[in-house]
Amino acid sequence: MNVTALMQDLNNVTEFVFLGLTQNEEMQKICFVVFLLFYLANVMGNLLIVVTIIFSSCLNAPMYFFLSYLSFVDICYSSVTAPKMIADFLVEKKRISFIGCITQLFGVHFFGCTEIFILTVMAYDRYIAICKPLHYTTIITKRVCGQMVAASWLGGFMHSLVQTLMTIRLPFCGPNEIDHYFCDVHPLLQLACTNTYIVGIIVVANSGMIALSCFLILVVSYIVILVSLRSRSSEGRRKALSTCASHVMVVILFFGPCTFTYIRPSSNFSEDKTVALFYTIITPMLNPLIYTLRNEEVKNAMRKLWIRKVSSHEKTKIQTQWE
Repeated sequence: MNVTALMQDLNNVTEFVFLGLTQNEEMQKICFVVFLLFYLANVMGNLLIVVTIIFSSCLNAPMYFFLSYLSFVDICYSSVTAPKMIADFLVEKKRISFIGCITQLFGVHFFGCTEIFILTVMAYDRYIAICKPLHYTTIITKRVCGQMVAASWLGGFMHSLVQTLMTIRLPFCGPNEIDHYFCDVHPLLQLACTNTYIVGIIVVANSGMIALSCFLILVVSYIVILVSLRSRSSEGRRKALSTCASHVMVVILFFGPCTFTYIRPSSNFSEDKTVALFYTIITPMLNPLIYTLRNEEVKNAMRKLWIRKVSSHEKTKIQTQWE
């Protein structure tokens, strides 16, 4: 039996309707403009980081290798929810098909969990770089970097597959209104016409514990880093703290709301969708600002790329004029 046939057997619901962030028409128009700007800033900012790292020979350290993947995941992560949410501000009925809902759920957990693992890998990279600098090049090799990124993608896929399979097997008989702006496990559990207590516990154990355990690993790693910095020179301490501060800010902005949402059983709290804005839209948008404004190497690389582009454009313009 294929997936479509299974869903038809379990459901008489063919689509869901989002209640969205607000029902006020004027607020929806304002939200359309605001979140469209947020999304464009997110895509352009993260794309700029990816392009800068790819085309700048000076940004070949493992830290920037991981940062390029983090920026790419941020683009994908926001693109799963933001375009649909922005478009829904312009329509009265915010519909999504059952297949579209399940696909969105898979994408949210796939890219969200992958981001969690990449942030954890980045913390490990900083721990080795600061606490074991003499062994850094032998531990964090290009091959190891590739393996850690691949493991992050695989971990995100396995997590998302579990969440999706648990949800897709639930019967939905109606109602079909979701008090959210995207499809997630908790809101869908509330609509299932069966007892979802066990599934809810599995969701908390799966999503919540991944977020919480990775967050604790990150906290411990940075405590160890801070302790080890006491013996460094003031200049070395300043540089290390500057690099780690950017990562810590992203971790707090992403893990705080994410852990709050998934560490507890499903609830009827409508504020969950407001909290979700932080880890699906706002944090991915802020990541480029946080990493570039506090990192001189990235800013210098961007300047060099811009100068190279302008010089190339001027050279092409002159050649065209002479011809």
